[in-house]
Amino acid sequence: MKLAAAARVWWAALLRPGRGRPRRPAFVTKAARAAYTALLVLAGLTVVCALTGLAVTQREDSRREAERHVALRLALDELQAVFGEIERFDDAQLRLIARRAGLAELRFDADPPRQDGREIQSLQNPQGRIVGWFSWVPDRAFARAMTWLWSLAAAIALGLGAAAVFAEQVAWRLSRALARSIGTTRKLISEDPLTGLPNRRAMLASLEDALAQRGSGFVALALLDLDGFREVNDTLGRAGGDAMLVSIAERLNARLPPGALFGRFEDDEFAVILRGDDARAVLALAGKLRLSLSPPGFMDQTGQVSACIGIAQAPDDGDSGEILARRAGLALVAAKHEGRGVVRRFEPQVETDYAERRCMLRELEVAIATRSLEVHYQPIVAAAGGGMIGVEALLRWNHPTLGAIPPSVFIPLAEQNGLMFQLGEIVLRRALTDGARWPQLFIGVNLSPLQIRNRRLVDLLTAIMIETGVAASRVVLEVTEGVLIDDLPETRQQLEALRALGAGIALDDFGTGYSSLSYLQKFPFDRLKIDRTFVASLGTSGNTGAIIQSIVTLGHALGMKVLAEGVETDEQRVLLRLAGCDEMQGYLFARPGPAEDIDKALAGQVALAQPAMA
Repeated sequence: MKLAAAARVWWAALLRPGRGRPRRPAFVTKAARAAYTALLVLAGLTVVCALTGLAVTQREDSRREAERHVALRLALDELQAVFGEIERFDDAQLRLIARRAGLAELRFDADPPRQDGREIQSLQNPQGRIVGWFSWVPDRAFARAMTWLWSLAAAIALGLGAAAVFAEQVAWRLSRALARSIGTTRKLISEDPLTGLPNRRAMLASLEDALAQRGSGFVALALLDLDGFREVNDTLGRAGGDAMLVSIAERLNARLPPGALFGRFEDDEFAVILRGDDARAVLALAGKLRLSLSPPGFMDQTGQVSACIGIAQAPDDGDSGEILARRAGLALVAAKHEGRGVVRRFEPQVETDYAERRCMLRELEVAIATRSLEVHYQPIVAAAGGGMIGVEALLRWNHPTLGAIPPSVFIPLAEQNGLMFQLGEIVLRRALTDGARWPQLFIGVNLSPLQIRNRRLVDLLTAIMIETGVAASRVVLEVTEGVLIDDLPETRQQLEALRALGAGIALDDFGTGYSSLSYLQKFPFDRLKIDRTFVASLGTSGNTGAIIQSIVTLGHALGMKVLAEGVETDEQRVLLRLAGCDEMQGYLFARPGPAEDIDKALAGQVALAQPAMA
């Protein structure tokens, strides 16, 4: 009983984790118990079999040894009967035998010293005196065989035991790795790895729980998207952008009231779930969150971000998490369309506008695929003489059922949905193809900021110029200050690469930005285009003439040509000519039209407006 109790204590200590050691998973404990049980059973059987076999072989060897002794005794008796009394050796012979045996003295009246591993049988005369002896090595065949089997069984038992221990350790290590992987997976399922905030999945689950417990109060979901965060990544790098995101998350989280849930929905989009009784609280919270981003952040260099916020709340805007999330997203899209830092609450019109934009987007994709978009051209004339010297290519979309859709509608749609490079390729290819038959004119083509940032632009323009045979010196690429605001090195390199091809670069809408003068020093421009707002106020504002005069003087000092756009009256043309403008463009001379109109004007069939020259 004591032995059994001790075994149970030993068994429990063997399988129980030690202090400070993590508890084994259930399946590992079962595997260890099975392995150790098999080891103990095998060891026990080996010991029992070995002891039983040893006892049996020893008894058998003893029986055979006794039989040998009896047979030897009988053989000696027969020898004595045949040869008579065996004579004793004399003393000299005994000493010789003793020396050979390494003994100081050898006597027959006592058995000789026992030698290890040898059996001895003495020989006596009829008087009982020892007259000699026989010695031999016993043949214990069964004992030797059993010893070999015992060694083999012990080696097998030890090998199986070591294998069981090794298997248990491998299973233990695998279980620990599996437990860590399961923990990491569960964490990734519900937690954003960068900020440590709940991720989209966890926030949607929390939203459903909040709606289930809403009662008579409200539950609001606010989606917050950072404006222009891609430029932050371009400026600070991926690591700097991640650090900025963490900093922004901390600033936003610090402004939340008790009970509000805050998480990260996507790359630069965060979400807030708010519960309460006053529905106006969510708008106040949105204002606080927007203001919390006003102070610039510093990550190796100062970075300024803003955010648009879209809000949907139950029960007014929906009673399920899926509907609230979708409508908050629609409100966010509408806010981003209005500009930076806009807060927008969901309204039914928002969903209607979104459906219309989606429909228009599908139609625009079809128009791009079928090349049903058109390119019109507006003439550019020389201020001195009024002759046509160039054209500006303008994209037009005449929908079969919706009619003419202005560029101010479909160009932003293309930019927001990754279609701008395809649209730009259509304009470039069509404009240079048409311009190949107007060798006396330069062709002006507008480039959006997204086109400038695309590294394929230089290769595309090179290929089209080769296909159409239009010289690069006849191509003028027009960019707005929106391309230059961030002053990225990539933008400067792209413009320099375009100019290296031989194409001209024009700064469009000059004078409307807050830092236009600095652009003239940093970027390679060949032309300045005075914005039409300055031209429209000529003759009505006393300061406009001085501003235009300053722009013209500055442009000429920097070796640039100056073009005034939006010229609609002869008075404007005269004043611009007196101010020193080199080129003009506007309804006074011609409206945009298809390529055939330019063909007719060059052929003299249709004359441009030729007012009296000042």
